[in-house]
Amino acid sequence: MNSITGIPTSWVGPLRVSGEAVAAAGTHTEVAVPLATYETPLWPSVGRGASISREIEGGIRTVIVDERMTRSVLFVAESAIGAEAAAQAIRHREPELSDLVASGSAHARLLEIHPEIVGNLLFVRFAFRTNDASGHNMVTQASDTLMERILSWNLGLDYGSVSGNYCSDKKATAVNGILGRGRNVVAEIVLPHEIVQRRLRSSAEKMAELVIRKNLVGSTVAGALRSANAHYANMLLAFYLATGQDAANIVEGSQGITYAENRAEGLYFSTTLPHLIVGTVGNGKDLPHVDEALERLGCRDDREPGANSRRLAALMAATVLCGELSLLAAQTNPGELMATHIEMERREDGEPA
Repeated sequence: MNSITGIPTSWVGPLRVSGEAVAAAGTHTEVAVPLATYETPLWPSVGRGASISREIEGGIRTVIVDERMTRSVLFVAESAIGAEAAAQAIRHREPELSDLVASGSAHARLLEIHPEIVGNLLFVRFAFRTNDASGHNMVTQASDTLMERILSWNLGLDYGSVSGNYCSDKKATAVNGILGRGRNVVAEIVLPHEIVQRRLRSSAEKMAELVIRKNLVGSTVAGALRSANAHYANMLLAFYLATGQDAANIVEGSQGITYAENRAEGLYFSTTLPHLIVGTVGNGKDLPHVDEALERLGCRDDREPGANSRRLAALMAATVLCGELSLLAAQTNPGELMATHIEMERREDGEPA
């Protein structure tokens, strides 16, 4: 018997956000965002960043760098020489494979083929455009079809698996950041020194220094994999759960880099999330509370294919920036993090502390 697990949810903000995924050129929008979490101090923490964004002309600027979904299939050859010959043949016949995908799907389009050989094993990483879907099932179905066609060419290959882990799905790997998987989004903001002092009780110098020492050096010492941030996973999980996403994708989604600079005009602060796996259609999106959330976020509009998911990804990146900014600011001052956390637990309405 199926049932629903309730998770406390609050609409935080609104955030002021700009960028072509969310607003017309030269304009901005203000959007409240839903965060479903048991860690309720997250609401006022993100709320502080959101309220600060409304003090800045243009607010948080966002840009979608790339978007794709991948599946890596596995073939088994007799030898490495045979695997390399097969890889060359697959590359040469890529147009045929692209046509095959387009003829079998209304949305999936083959973007790229990237073979990798290990001994007699041939991994072939397919990258697809999946429009508004996150695309897990779409790319698996397309990859099944592509494998069947490739095996019919009699290249000396046997079936290995429709997923060879070179995708890489729900695992912290380097390949997703290098070759791309999901939506690659950057959010950034420039805060005047006066706002950093008044709202964050910090300085641009302290913030930039902490980002280097904690996020970059500390993460390197810890052995982080293409990741240097304070707590992306907190904001992403809360946003994923509220909008019907596959929550396990925060494993790769939370790999990202926070970067800051102390500039003459103030604090430059950015969050880069190279592989957000999100969608506005597909499994879970028809649930009433999810449908309502996506509607309220403006991700149910009749736009060009893929535009709703790009908007959702941009809003997620902006939300991550709000939470990252707030937490790091607290950590620039001795004792503030714990004191603020206790205070926030008594104030759970999503408004800034």
